[in-house]
Amino acid sequence: MSEKLNVFLAGIIQGSLPDTIHSQNYRTEIAALVKQHLPDAEVYDPFAEHPDSLKYNPEHGRDVFFELMDHAGRVDVLLAFVPEASMGTAIEMWNAFHAGAAIVCVSPLTENWVVRFLADAVLPDIGALRQFLETGRLEKLLEEKIGYEDGY
Repeated sequence: MSEKLNVFLAGIIQGSLPDTIHSQNYRTEIAALVKQHLPDAEVYDPFAEHPDSLKYNPEHGRDVFFELMDHAGRVDVLLAFVPEASMGTAIEMWNAFHAGAAIVCVSPLTENWVVRFLADAVLPDIGALRQFLETGRLEKLLEEKIGYEDGY
């Protein structure tokens, strides 16, 4: 196990939009909630690292895509924001699942098989995530899933 709890902030970026991205405001709010409740966590936000990814040339875009998918498979927790289907987030969830990470998904898509079968917890919105964190349910999940203890 690593010294810090590694959290990957997955979530919809482009989705099905051809030339633009979805609002990324959720990332700041979710990252702040995680840091507030798990101060020892190191939160990795792919969008913060690659805010102009739509402008990448094909070779660089491909390299970044595979780097991010690989990174998702090397974390303790994958926290996914999926208000609608997101192919990239689905692959990140798949890689995290196969690596044994705890997966928490904020999504109304409770019947979507990726969300339903890969996530350890599915929450309808960020308010529910806040409550999940405030009540210690994430720590309990982490204890069960990866042997996490406060102070890791």
